[in-house]
Amino acid sequence: MADRNPKLLDQVRQVIRTRHYSIRTEEAYVHWIKRFVLFHHKRHPKEMGAEEVNRFLSDLAVKQNVAASTQNQALSAILFLYQEVLKQEIGWLGDLIRAQKPKKLPVVFTREEVKSVLNCLSDINRLMANLLYGSGLRLMECLRLRVKDIDFSYNQIVVRDGKGEKDRVTMLPLSLKDPLQRHLKEVKKLHQKDLNDGFGDVYLPYALERKYPNACREWAWQYVFPSLKRSIDPRSGIERRHHLGKEVLQRAVKEAIWKAGIHKAASCHTFRHSFATHLLEAGYDIRTVQELLGHKDVSTTMIYTHVLNRGGKGVQSPADLL
Repeated sequence: MADRNPKLLDQVRQVIRTRHYSIRTEEAYVHWIKRFVLFHHKRHPKEMGAEEVNRFLSDLAVKQNVAASTQNQALSAILFLYQEVLKQEIGWLGDLIRAQKPKKLPVVFTREEVKSVLNCLSDINRLMANLLYGSGLRLMECLRLRVKDIDFSYNQIVVRDGKGEKDRVTMLPLSLKDPLQRHLKEVKKLHQKDLNDGFGDVYLPYALERKYPNACREWAWQYVFPSLKRSIDPRSGIERRHHLGKEVLQRAVKEAIWKAGIHKAASCHTFRHSFATHLLEAGYDIRTVQELLGHKDVSTTMIYTHVLNRGGKGVQSPADLL
């Protein structure tokens, strides 16, 4: 018989899954709600309000010295708890203090640096990094690509459920068509082996698994970059082959940057920054770049125009006139 009074964290998980949030969001929200409750000596959130929330957030900022984005993620988790799980009025929302994320110019590779880093990568890591740079993908957008999302005829990639759960279309670099097609032939062999072994199904978003019960085994829905081994889905308990973990490429890119002798605070996301900056340098319209990146507001894309003007906003230094 089902528990009529599930524990608080189980209620949180249930509501998150009803709203089709990603498993990463679920893990993050459960983590912060648990820390919030433990911080206040296991008091139930119904007994607390703005004062307790602010005290917890202040402790994160002052004593734990967390980044503004981390503090705001904790606040989002707590607000989700009150609004969506406990269904409580949050009239005290205006009393909350949100941390201000400092505005920083993005780190960008030069074209020569992009080549150097890519040359220090090999096989699947090089292919994924090429997609980050050549198509402007975020890391998780690349890892979550399905076979059906790559259109070789029209040389485009459809990014599904990007940031803000938005779909968009970006280009498929012509130089990557052959390597991607060769890669997919190997992935298809792996999928066929899984099918022969009695496995082969993949996670489907939302209610598609119930609506199309056989789709999870179809080739079109398989991940372009599958994991090297199958694992147990933490939500369904089914053994499946998920996509590669983000740490695989993150570690490889970090090592490649070091090998290339590049002394910048760069990461996988630097390829996306470089994609945007190099398109603007080539004279492409900022609205076009905005659409390719999937930015909601052009002001977000405008930051790359500041990157173009580094070194005095294009003004010649008086030291160079001596």
